[in-house]
Amino acid sequence: MALFSSALLGFTTLPSKVTSGPFCDIGLNLCDEMYSGMYNNKMKHETDRKLVLERAKSMGVIKNIITAGTVEQSKASMELVKEFNNMKDDNNNPIFDLYSTVGVHPTRCNEFVGQEDEVISQLSKLIEEGINNNIVVAIGEAGLDYDRLQFCDKEQQLKGFIKQIDLAQQFNLPMFLHNRNTNGDFVDIVNKYSDKIINGGVVHSFDGTSDELESLLNLGYYIGINGCSLRTEESLIVAASIPNERLLIETDSPWCSIKNSHPSMEYVKTIFTGCTKKRDKYESGYMVKDRNEPCTIVQVVEVLAALKDMDQQELTDIIYDNTCKLFFKGEK
Repeated sequence: MALFSSALLGFTTLPSKVTSGPFCDIGLNLCDEMYSGMYNNKMKHETDRKLVLERAKSMGVIKNIITAGTVEQSKASMELVKEFNNMKDDNNNPIFDLYSTVGVHPTRCNEFVGQEDEVISQLSKLIEEGINNNIVVAIGEAGLDYDRLQFCDKEQQLKGFIKQIDLAQQFNLPMFLHNRNTNGDFVDIVNKYSDKIINGGVVHSFDGTSDELESLLNLGYYIGINGCSLRTEESLIVAASIPNERLLIETDSPWCSIKNSHPSMEYVKTIFTGCTKKRDKYESGYMVKDRNEPCTIVQVVEVLAALKDMDQQELTDIIYDNTCKLFFKGEK
């Protein structure tokens, strides 16, 4: 087990047995106010997004896709991508390699009510700009979520989802998909509109059953795995059965970390001991306790490699290749 101590705040030295990438975190919520130091509407510390990205890079995370869930968040995500991609090192080389999605999360689909044409127009303009600047790589986060119908009812979620499927077809982009407790409705929709989702997509943060997995694989989708995908014994069995060529990884930061109570922790090798401080005692260079970061994506790979009884570096390379096939036109 590799332990990172407080002496390695920048993670500039990696234990020799830890996979050093390449990784792409396909689901990073970098716009979340936690990375601005805000928790429950209370400011606890300074903005530390750059430090978060630096830690990730030092762990081999060479690309990140920032996910969006509203029109305004799509704009903010794209602005963050521009800001950080413009940062250069002493040799004038880019320091970071970030991308963004554009879309409306199912729980936010009331955004379409009464202004559907305007929302679609705004999204279209953002997508077009993002494609022209090589920063927008997917439509989403789009889909269905029946666990949180208090935010948006089924009918409106379905309308918003279908509108975004149309955008994926129009702009020839893959989809970053969300599916929670939909009793088969999600699978029915993506099957019904499969002729429009011509560039496929990934069902992110997957925590479904083996039957759901089989249905999605039969439709050609990639499956995104994070800490929340690995929190029960049953989910470990399902995760182990995902074909390597359909597997992608993410952190869904600042959420979805692998916790000590999860059975998956048994397989984690890299522990960030001594590198965290509580938000009330924030210190620059330290991770914030209980706030997930993209640097922890190595733990997801460690669990998956153990479940599949595979060489960790081999699996890492396969997953990165999958990511490039879906989002980066096969880039190596």
